[in-house]
Amino acid sequence: MATWTVHLSGEIHSEWREVIERGAADAGLDIAFTAPVTDHAASDDCGDEILGPAPDAFWRDHLGAGVNAIRTTTLLRRADVVVVRFGEQYRQWNAAFDAGDAAALGKPLVILHPEAHDHALKEVDRAALAVARQPEQVVDILRYALHGLLPAAVTARP
Repeated sequence: MATWTVHLSGEIHSEWREVIERGAADAGLDIAFTAPVTDHAASDDCGDEILGPAPDAFWRDHLGAGVNAIRTTTLLRRADVVVVRFGEQYRQWNAAFDAGDAAALGKPLVILHPEAHDHALKEVDRAALAVARQPEQVVDILRYALHGLLPAAVTARP
């Protein structure tokens, strides 16, 4: 089976991506991971830095969103699976948009969020093929999708 590309979208203020990447590597999964720019300042400033200063905050955000969308749109289209994380502290409207784009593109979608967000994300969760609570569960989903192995089968190996 060829290398899968998994796009890790959403919340950028915790190390959930690293947990999934490390878990996949430890499990020997043949996965290449992609992600948006996770440097918050760079993501916010890219429009101004590349295209020149915007006249106000609205246009600054508008320019930056466009430049960031070049990366996001390309990576979503190339992905075999899309994982979208909704964190606890911030409202990730961009993550919801990425989930919608992934669903529209017919990408298998895994949503990752705490139980407290169940009601707010019910439509997003309904579009997903799986809703996980912990990054480790995402690794288990990917292992199962790639190799048909349940977590118990992995821990039972000598």
